[in-house]
Amino acid sequence: MSKTYAIGDVHGCLDQLQRLVELCEQDAGEGQSKLVFLGDYIDRGPDSRGVIEFLMDLQKWSPDEIICLRGNHEDLLLAALEGQDAEQSWLLNGGYATLRSYGAACATDIPMPHIAWLRSLPLFHDDRKRFFVHAGVHPDRPLDQQRTRDLLWIKEPFLSSEKVLGRFIVHGHTPLKSGRPEVRINRVNIDTGAVFGRTLTSAVFDSRGAPPSRFLSVDPNAT
Repeated sequence: MSKTYAIGDVHGCLDQLQRLVELCEQDAGEGQSKLVFLGDYIDRGPDSRGVIEFLMDLQKWSPDEIICLRGNHEDLLLAALEGQDAEQSWLLNGGYATLRSYGAACATDIPMPHIAWLRSLPLFHDDRKRFFVHAGVHPDRPLDQQRTRDLLWIKEPFLSSEKVLGRFIVHGHTPLKSGRPEVRINRVNIDTGAVFGRTLTSAVFDSRGAPPSRFLSVDPNAT
């Protein structure tokens, strides 16, 4: 049975990311599997550069099985390259931590291969049962008519909607204070707040149904 592992917002927490990917690989065993990362790899946490390098390397060896989506923090960084006002907005949203991880003074100092990779990231992944996206979708629009800003930034009216849009929505972006995933009839939120000292979470999906069958997580305090 093939499995898909979706991983929530990382925000520079490299150690947790490495441990969670290892846990997913152990869980998959010899079976066919796919990893879908929901974005927000950078900002706030200690090692944004390390996270990007880890994901780029992972994707290089398994491009068909490793899908990395763009989050709003990647979008903020890309916008920061275009002007001073946008760069200030990025810095105020956690960008200073990213610059420190690169030993950089400004966004334009970040290596171009990393910028090119960030620009290449898709906004969503549709496996015909589930729609993987960073923030969510606007419930009043069909999935093929979603706006970029909603895919990257939306909270309401998405979070309070129970409308089913033809796919089960898998998202992050809105950190859960409980540190536990939130499963609703039409969606699952797996941003369990790793950068705030809580767990980093993966939702496990198989062919038996659209919602997750279970979850895997790593505690930041565990060794």
